[in-house]
Amino acid sequence: MSEEERIAHAYQRLIKSYLASPHRKKVDLIERAFKFARQAHEGVKRISGEPYIMHPLAVAQIVSEELGLGSTSICAALLHDVVEDTEYTMEDIRNIFGPKIAEIVDGVTKISGGIFGDQASVQAENFKKLLLTMSNDIRVILVKIADRLQGMRTLGSQLPAKQYKIAGETLYIYAPLANRLGLNKIKEELEDLAFRYEQPAAYTQIQTRLGEQKEDLKGIFDEFTAPIRERLDAAGLHYDIKARIKTPYSIWCKMQNKKVPFEEVYDLLAVRIIFDTERQEDEVEECWRIYSIASSIYRPHPERLRDWLSHPKANGYQALQTTLMSKRGRWIELQIRSRRMDEIAEQGFAAHWKYKDGGKEAEDSENELDRWLATIKEILDDPQPNAVDFLNTIKLNLYASEIFVVTPKGDFKTMPAGSTVLDFAFAIHTFLGTHCIGAKVNHKLEGLGYHIESGDQVEILTGKQSRVTKEWYNYATTAKARSKISAVLKRHDRELQHVGEERLAEFFRSLDIERSSFLEDRLCEKHGVELREELYQAIGDGSIVLDKEDKNILLGKKSKNWFRHLPLIGKKKKAATSAQQNKTVVLQVEVQAEDVEDVMKELQKMGLEPVKKST
Repeated sequence: MSEEERIAHAYQRLIKSYLASPHRKKVDLIERAFKFARQAHEGVKRISGEPYIMHPLAVAQIVSEELGLGSTSICAALLHDVVEDTEYTMEDIRNIFGPKIAEIVDGVTKISGGIFGDQASVQAENFKKLLLTMSNDIRVILVKIADRLQGMRTLGSQLPAKQYKIAGETLYIYAPLANRLGLNKIKEELEDLAFRYEQPAAYTQIQTRLGEQKEDLKGIFDEFTAPIRERLDAAGLHYDIKARIKTPYSIWCKMQNKKVPFEEVYDLLAVRIIFDTERQEDEVEECWRIYSIASSIYRPHPERLRDWLSHPKANGYQALQTTLMSKRGRWIELQIRSRRMDEIAEQGFAAHWKYKDGGKEAEDSENELDRWLATIKEILDDPQPNAVDFLNTIKLNLYASEIFVVTPKGDFKTMPAGSTVLDFAFAIHTFLGTHCIGAKVNHKLEGLGYHIESGDQVEILTGKQSRVTKEWYNYATTAKARSKISAVLKRHDRELQHVGEERLAEFFRSLDIERSSFLEDRLCEKHGVELREELYQAIGDGSIVLDKEDKNILLGKKSKNWFRHLPLIGKKKKAATSAQQNKTVVLQVEVQAEDVEDVMKELQKMGLEPVKKST
């Protein structure tokens, strides 16, 4: 197949998947974006040797087919490399395709160079900008994730060093972001592809072992599902039953965390029942009905029932999950969900963040997503030590599983697993967090660092005298709590620096000398601090008190402890022989007039006879 035929085939496949979607058809807009991108990248080849236009076409295919997005996102995917790699500007994109497509392209372009490397802090700063754009339009990050997925699928053509860097970036931020947005299928593929390049030997070994067990797992699946199918058919349900094999990366993580060999990873197989229902209101009832049928055939594990129906995960995931004992004596996880729930589980918020044509806001059904985006905005509003720390703050809870916490009024709040009393206080309100002194957990007093469990009823207790300290970092696990603590401590440090600077200025005025950076640096050296800001803060909090020695340094006087800097005198005195003791040693030292008396006393203590120099 010629290059022209491959490009035409890829474009026709894209249009076909778009026409099969429920979006209002804007084929002419997509075709215009395709022709523009093709002309812009004309003659450019990728490292693999294929025409460059194949990459944006592949990204657009993921956006359309795997994420289910519409014409605006598809166009942005086709154009996402134009501004970075060609002479066209963002203004050109805006004039030709409108502000909404331009905004998405701009957001994706900002982080095109990667997060790590020689300019890590610059790229991390760009990531902040991307998240800020994302908080206004989630499609920015969805297109970027599609771009990263396509890059990972073709990573084999890159040099090994670049493969390792890109794989590390993917595991560090893109897979967690996909997870947080509910893109479970894409998250798992990103993890596996990254694992393949980061740990090639381990990946190959696990893949081989899975291949060896393929037939056995198929037999277990068929045997396990046969009686369930029989009962579901008798009940008149319309459904699909699928096998879900644990991914190599997931298996490797379990082997590392549990310190077990491959043979002891028993939950390789999970079974998923996806049913059809005419009305969304009937979904929960149908889930429990199917659970009742399955649990009457196999004994359920008493501690492994997960109800994500009434309270979906923060990424929108809904399902009823249980673990059943098979006839072969193996525990098998069963996931029960409707067709709509399954779509959300695979495509996350992309599945129901439905934009109307023309770039208008979506139907208002994404409360959890809105809350998460609001948290992102809060973190963006607070100053971070540096952009890389910001990345760590954002990443902190991207992978966290969730628990439900009950307020005193009976409201449910979703929190990351492992959250503390302090995390919960900041989740409710910043004022509660900064004044928190503990909580009543199930009517029992607990401290700031107490780890809350799912179902706990928590009442936050506050005190007027409570003050945020650095120790609070030990009690905080969520991104929001840690960023708020950081902001409060920075504000407090700035206040102390201001107080210290005022005290230092007053000290200079009392000595009637002009304040200068040179003199302040001498004080820094004397007190063992590197930065003038540290000096101000130490003076402000009282850990440094300016005294007579500081006065002498600023006035250029010798310290009365000058003799400490002459260690040879003491050594010579100890090592001297009786013959040498009879020798007279003359040591000339210039002394300020007001220090003469102190110097005389010190010399006499050392057994030296002071002699005044005649003028």
